[in-house]
Amino acid sequence: MATPDQKSPNVLLQNLCCRILGRSEADVAQQFQYAVRVIGSNFAPTVERDEFLVAEKIKKELIRQRREADAALFSELHRKLHSQVCYSILSVLLTSDIGMSKPFFVSSYAALFAQALPRDAHSTPYYYARPQSLPLSYQDRSAPSAPSSGSMGSSGISSVSLCGLSGPAPTPQPLLPGQSHQAPGIGDCLRQQLGSRLAWTLTANQPSLQTTTSRGIPNTARNVTRSRREGDTGGTMEVTEAALVRDILYVFQGIDGKNIKMSNTENCYKVEGKANLSKSLRDTAVRLAELGWLHNKIRKYTDQRSLDRSFGLVGQSFCAALHQELKEYYRLLSVLHSQLQLEDDQGVNLGLESSLTLRRLLVWTYDPKIRLKTLAALVDHCQGRKGGELASAVHAYTKTGDPYMRSLVQHILSLVSHPILSFLYRWIYDGELEDTYHEFFVASDPTVKTDRLWHDKYTLRKSMIPSFITMDQSRKVLLIGKSINFLHQVCHDQTPTAKMIAVTRSAESPQDAADLFTDLENAFQGKIDAAYFETSKYLLDVLNKKYSLLDHMQAMRRYLLLGQGDFIRHLMDLLKPELVRPATTLYQHNLTGILETAVRATNAQFDSPEILRRLDVRLLEVSPGDTGWDVFSLDYHVDGPIATVFTRECMSHYLRVFNFLWRAKRMEYILTDIRKGHMCNAKLLRSVPEFSGVLHQCHILASEMVHFIHQMQYYITFEVLECSWDELWNKVQRAQDLDHIIAAHEVFLDTIISRCLLDSSSRALLNQLRAVFDQIIELQNAQDAIYRTALEELQRRLQFEEKKKQHEIEVWFLY
Repeated sequence: MATPDQKSPNVLLQNLCCRILGRSEADVAQQFQYAVRVIGSNFAPTVERDEFLVAEKIKKELIRQRREADAALFSELHRKLHSQVCYSILSVLLTSDIGMSKPFFVSSYAALFAQALPRDAHSTPYYYARPQSLPLSYQDRSAPSAPSSGSMGSSGISSVSLCGLSGPAPTPQPLLPGQSHQAPGIGDCLRQQLGSRLAWTLTANQPSLQTTTSRGIPNTARNVTRSRREGDTGGTMEVTEAALVRDILYVFQGIDGKNIKMSNTENCYKVEGKANLSKSLRDTAVRLAELGWLHNKIRKYTDQRSLDRSFGLVGQSFCAALHQELKEYYRLLSVLHSQLQLEDDQGVNLGLESSLTLRRLLVWTYDPKIRLKTLAALVDHCQGRKGGELASAVHAYTKTGDPYMRSLVQHILSLVSHPILSFLYRWIYDGELEDTYHEFFVASDPTVKTDRLWHDKYTLRKSMIPSFITMDQSRKVLLIGKSINFLHQVCHDQTPTAKMIAVTRSAESPQDAADLFTDLENAFQGKIDAAYFETSKYLLDVLNKKYSLLDHMQAMRRYLLLGQGDFIRHLMDLLKPELVRPATTLYQHNLTGILETAVRATNAQFDSPEILRRLDVRLLEVSPGDTGWDVFSLDYHVDGPIATVFTRECMSHYLRVFNFLWRAKRMEYILTDIRKGHMCNAKLLRSVPEFSGVLHQCHILASEMVHFIHQMQYYITFEVLECSWDELWNKVQRAQDLDHIIAAHEVFLDTIISRCLLDSSSRALLNQLRAVFDQIIELQNAQDAIYRTALEELQRRLQFEEKKKQHEIEVWFLY
């Protein structure tokens, strides 16, 4: 049986300290004295009042751990101890979780503080009652401890850690007097805290011990509180650290304190010059006040931009992200303010290790300060930006080697880019563009008509392309939505997008935005490529099968580029009587009838009726002295989707090339007639030897011209048209989207215009070539005149010879 000394409160208290801390009596001497001081205080306990509820919770916890025997033993021991031991032991057993097999270790004192604050709103063992006026809702103390939202968040409680950007955080002070700073396990910390609580609660039933111990301990808390309040009221007395702590907490919220105020001239918080402070306290206060300046900077930006509707969805998301970070920051301030208020209410001595000091604030606000600095730098860098440009500015801050800063910026970027991702998904899967504030990098011009939809209606805003999206990706995004709208509005194809694109749409959430940044080269690129290939392939199939794009392209080659030789030759023969007339006497319906006759008489009749229906005659603007050869031209009518490829500019290029080729073909036709004239008139004019020299010179000149025209025709036909057409056809066959076909067709036209000497750089050669053509026409006219004269002379000579013979006969008859 235990001796009376073993049942004394001091012995029991010392044994309890040894049991909780797991140390010997010599090692817990300091904690034992500490517990005696707590027992001698007048604090009220924070343990739960319902003893039965606590006991039931303990038994349920033991049963949950499959320790039914321990639960039964506990119930029996509780019944025996019900009338002897203080009720607070139950609270200790409930909260300390003695016997758990998975201890949790804390890497630093700051992390321990970060876990204790959200639950108990204090970091010292002196707090035992929360004032009812506090507007804070903490967890139920009886509930199992779980990480709060702040511990998983950003700049709130979880940010009180030793991870920084510019160097290690200052070394925090030990929790208990005389204890060296190390990284204790959570079991040791809980034992220290719970030991002090339990030591106080044991005195609830022992007033004699409380009276005895309280007499030997001076009540210094009241003196400190009194001096603190006196320092707050007047500037004549020395400002205490407690007053500075109170001012600092106000400054953290952007509110001027009594001794620390905002200097508008220097744009910073400064300690009043009349305050009597040591240099170390003044410097520490200025360092802490920087948080208030950073808070004001961020808060000013969010307040101004949150009300600006023109800032757009991306800007509002950025403001919401900043508000979220400030909310976490306010959680820390509320806890610190609660701690200070409780110290005032309970009269805790400032000199104790548990109270708020500037050094502790410096440690606990180290990481929040780094976080606010990063947010302030983002605010400065994002001034005047919106939409994709704003997202690019935020993304630029992710390129840092500090993982702490990078994770913060990536979290903000995922929120900022969420509207952009929503725009993008809506565009590539539905073809819809609802960009009220012009934030997306795809721009739409509602004034553009349907025939110019592909070329002019949708464009890229290069300034709004986020830096995490490449130019190739943005071009594909533009083409996807443009193809969908082209199919719906121009091709009148109402096929649902889901049938065109065999890709499932991802959920539009910030998590998708986060995935977008972590896997830009694989997952996101895969989505864009799949939608791009499927949509473009479907569009090209519609153009080729339903609208015969390739057939129309070949028709251009045969008729406007004179590829159908028999048709062109027969048409020229039929048109010759009409075209030699003055241009003012021509009628288009007559020429159209001749065109239809040429079609029916050649292989052109086997072409598609749709192609022949588009073939027509066009008369150019008439100038004085022009003949039909100068104004005649073939035309090919294009409309609907194929007009997107064969635009007005392209058709004007075709017209220029046709006129050049038609003129060259006419020269060949003229020289052929000249050769025919030589062959037909050579024998007739042998009787006129005077013309033999002139006709010989004409024959040599015509032969040289024929050789020149044949070489030129060979160059145009094979070196220019056939080679360029082969390149165009190969590109069209390999084209992945409509833009590739349009680009290949434009390159084809530019090539033939350049090689046919129709561009501006070949103007001198073209003038010389036209001069040669004019000489051929003059040669024809001159030779025709020579032949007419020679034939007239031959006719006269024949008549003269006939008359001479007739006269000789008459003379013979007379004689």
